[in-house]
Amino acid sequence: MSRRRADVFCRVVDNYGDAGVCWRLSRQFASEHALDVTLWIERVATLARIEPAIDPQRDMQSVAGVNVRRIVDRDAHVSVPEIVVEAFGCGLPARHLDAIARSARPPVWFNLEYLSAEPWVDSAHGLASVHPQLGVTRFFWFPGFTPKTGGLIRERRLLNARDAWRARDARSSDALRVLLFCYPNRALPALFDAWAESDRAVRCTIPEAVATAALDRWLGGDVPHVGAPIVRAHLTIDIVPFVAQDAFDRMLWDADVNFVRGEDSFVRGQWAARPFVWQPYPQAENAHRAKLDAFLTRHLTTLDASLARAVKTFWHAFNSEDAQTIAGAWRDFEAALPALEAHAEHWSRQLAMLPELGTGMIDFARLRL
Repeated sequence: MSRRRADVFCRVVDNYGDAGVCWRLSRQFASEHALDVTLWIERVATLARIEPAIDPQRDMQSVAGVNVRRIVDRDAHVSVPEIVVEAFGCGLPARHLDAIARSARPPVWFNLEYLSAEPWVDSAHGLASVHPQLGVTRFFWFPGFTPKTGGLIRERRLLNARDAWRARDARSSDALRVLLFCYPNRALPALFDAWAESDRAVRCTIPEAVATAALDRWLGGDVPHVGAPIVRAHLTIDIVPFVAQDAFDRMLWDADVNFVRGEDSFVRGQWAARPFVWQPYPQAENAHRAKLDAFLTRHLTTLDASLARAVKTFWHAFNSEDAQTIAGAWRDFEAALPALEAHAEHWSRQLAMLPELGTGMIDFARLRL
């Protein structure tokens, strides 16, 4: 009996985040649900940065059990799978729409939405909408933080792998280990100053090509390179290459504090069960601020008021790129870290009780196939 097929469509908007989410979901469909999966993506080179086995020059290849196809503007025959995932409203290529329109049995079609903690997501999750041209039903699937949403991507062995990795006790110094994976931020030089002048040594790991402009300003052009750490007073900065997703997870597990961004690293930072700082994808007219505050409201509910205030103040200073207040906000945030470590563990356990995103999609589809 042939395996059921799933097509996942991705057009990259948020640097690596869109590709990262779609790659995790595609791998999970293949490895945990035995689907024949094709990931259609127009910027294969972006995917190759987070999956070294991908050849950015090839239009067709198979990696980790997933068929990776470049979206190209040319006519070609396509067949309709049982499941279609349209990620983040990216739209399907015309030839795929034509094939669905001609199909005797349309696929279960998910419109996978961006993650949000805003309350309205609960009522929108799972809603059906008929495509205006094709007359085919699509289902809006919202990741989220409540049982009424689709939950988050969580592979079956993820938390066990995390705990086993952390149990090896590989710490080599008392320095505060920070992983910085953020969007461009004008307040970073002031934050680097605060780390350099702090009482405790800070070792900051930054993926290559991240925070380059801020490092250039702070170091006067002496930007560090991979394998050549820069030391300024109590701060050491290590630049590391982009790595595959599983290795990035381990970097998050090793850090004491994770600065994460967008959606993919944001979710993985929460599964790391470490204190973290989130920078949403910047939007016009500060529309991302509502997403930030909605998450903070949900995330900080069980925290003592003074601890919640320290987190909220620092997150706001970082996301507002406020160089004037960020040093003071960091000191309060750093002082709260012991309590935030316990909170991060508790938060991760709470999330693990929610629906799992990929499994929920497959279960929903099977009822309709």
